[in-house]
Amino acid sequence: MKKRAFKAGYSLVLAVGILAAGAFSAEHVSAETYKWITSKPEGANDAQSISMKWMVDEFKKRTGGKHEFRMFWGGSVAKAKEIPDALTNGVGDIGDIITPYFQSKFPVNNAVGFFIPQPNSTIEVALMMEKWHRMYPQFDAELAKYNLKAIGFRPLEPYGLICTKPITGLADLKGKRIRTYGFAYPKIVAAMGATPVSLGSSQAYEAMQRGLLDCSPIGPVLARGWKLDEVGKYYIRFPFGASFGHIIAMNRKSYESLDPATRAILEGLGREYAMRYSTELEIQTNKILADWKTKGLKVLDFPVAEAASLVNDPGVQEVRKTWIEKANAAGLPGAAIAAELNF
Repeated sequence: MKKRAFKAGYSLVLAVGILAAGAFSAEHVSAETYKWITSKPEGANDAQSISMKWMVDEFKKRTGGKHEFRMFWGGSVAKAKEIPDALTNGVGDIGDIITPYFQSKFPVNNAVGFFIPQPNSTIEVALMMEKWHRMYPQFDAELAKYNLKAIGFRPLEPYGLICTKPITGLADLKGKRIRTYGFAYPKIVAAMGATPVSLGSSQAYEAMQRGLLDCSPIGPVLARGWKLDEVGKYYIRFPFGASFGHIIAMNRKSYESLDPATRAILEGLGREYAMRYSTELEIQTNKILADWKTKGLKVLDFPVAEAASLVNDPGVQEVRKTWIEKANAAGLPGAAIAAELNF
């Protein structure tokens, strides 16, 4: 039922986008170029860069060439941790906010990051966030405080564990050293009976190579990107779920300056974007899994029931309670939203 509901919702998204595109006519305002700032390198050729290029092309096409985005790649205007302030101050018009970097600034919009593990896929998390923004004005209001408007959502791929040793259940995780970051991962790793090791993504390769780290939470595409599949020979389908990684946000004044037809086109593209990104992510994931098979990297399933049982750990519950309290303080039904992230 859940998946059918998501498919039906996406069909509506497509219909709205097509109608919005058809509504644009030559009588609208003169051509404008909007600056899109991102830390992603242009040549990354990953799901993010491919889907951004699609959105740039479609915006120009659907506005009949009246408006366009100009991409500023690779942090050339602002680095990843500088982008929200750059958008707030109008240095860029649109850009990518990696929300886990700003958990204090955007606590409400970081909801999914507090609920690890959770059972939802990339597209399910994206559509969930779109729904929350429609239903609850507090999500938009949090961004509005910084002169920002959400245009689209880009959750990260579903994560598992890449490890140097085979893992088939909780018993195998006891005593393992596992990379962690943020609020939720240290608690869930401790609940496993493993040892949390705070390391950045760029440090994981050497740590695994030297035997200082046994596993790292990551998805196949990012594992390939960081080359962790060179040092970790086992990928464990641990059901961490998709993490809410990015918001495609716009300077609110730039957004409000758009004429109604252009605004409708942009909002339609933002909704379609999630499916484009998710589809490209799945294509790349399948290619990597096929390549791993030829190279002898083993993919192992982890018992979902065992993973779900970790949610009851007091430390994991403490993290979840933290977000629920923040949501309640903002006037949101925190427990009801949290229930959508349960197994």
